[in-house]
Amino acid sequence: MSEKKLTRSRDKVIAGVCGGIAEYLGWKKSHVRILYVLFSICSAAFPGIIVYLVLWFVMPEEGMP
Repeated sequence: MSEKKLTRSRDKVIAGVCGGIAEYLGWKKSHVRILYVLFSICSAAFPGIIVYLVLWFVMPEEGMP
């Protein structure tokens, strides 16, 4: 049984964070990106930017050991 790992996607718009989350959950990348933007706007944008930056540095890029 293969274990799925949360990684940043190589198919990226900025850093591949939303693409990686979409691949992990099996969702469409565009849907995750839209949901993330809506979440960020509803939370006054600042927390959404911080979360994205943290995930950018914490999530390994796809294909990295």
